[in-house]
Amino acid sequence: MALNPEDFATLLIEEREDRVTVLLNRPEVRNAIDQQMVDELHQVCEYLEREPKVLIIAGVDGVFASGADIGQLRERRRDDALRGINSTIFVRIAKLPMPVIAALDGYCLGGGAELAYAADFRIGTPGVRIGNPETGLGIMAAAGATWRLKELVGEPIAKEILLAGAVLRADEALRINLITQIHEAPVLMEAAHNLADRIGRQDPLAVRITKSVFHAPAEAHPVIDTLAQGMLFESQAKFDRMQAFLDKKSSKADTAETADTADTSDRTRK
Repeated sequence: MALNPEDFATLLIEEREDRVTVLLNRPEVRNAIDQQMVDELHQVCEYLEREPKVLIIAGVDGVFASGADIGQLRERRRDDALRGINSTIFVRIAKLPMPVIAALDGYCLGGGAELAYAADFRIGTPGVRIGNPETGLGIMAAAGATWRLKELVGEPIAKEILLAGAVLRADEALRINLITQIHEAPVLMEAAHNLADRIGRQDPLAVRITKSVFHAPAEAHPVIDTLAQGMLFESQAKFDRMQAFLDKKSSKADTAETADTADTSDRTRK
């Protein structure tokens, strides 16, 4: 059963055969992430865990997400923090079976940045501003930034962002590979879909298993790699795709041989 866009108030949903696009849609507060948005993202994850598809996440009105909703955040207390409201949904997004693409424009701050860090791919526009200003508000980035960010960009830059409040521009984020592509805003979503198309040309099972193995703890390797490869070696897609590759290679060789023969005959007649 497909997602019903009418079931969502803070998200705009578009579903295709192999992907789901989610737009964070609270433009009046620059797409700040509130409890309702978190709940609705859980609904999307529940669906994608049952029906694995690529997920593209972006924002409306030239903003990805300006952070968590400060009005709600101000009222949260110790017990709310211990519930891990944002960290739980971001972990769930990171663990989705198929890749997640974050298409970033404008502000991508605080919880918005942490949502982007949870994605497998981050692409952006020249207008991206990404960082974690939480310490300036008397709190910390507690929804994944303290451990994901240093894995993504290294400890020194992670500390610049987390401890000194550095907000990076698009060119800086590209230089450190926090984002991997820059596109003008009008074609950002086209670029995200092009990336989803590239993923879609791979074998879905191979993509799912590769993502799982990639994120496995270091001590699980190389055993997990060997076991996963054993599963894939038995898949029908492996036989079909490899046979298609061999057939294509053979066809090219036959074409080249025919061309060589024709060229030799030409020279002989001359």
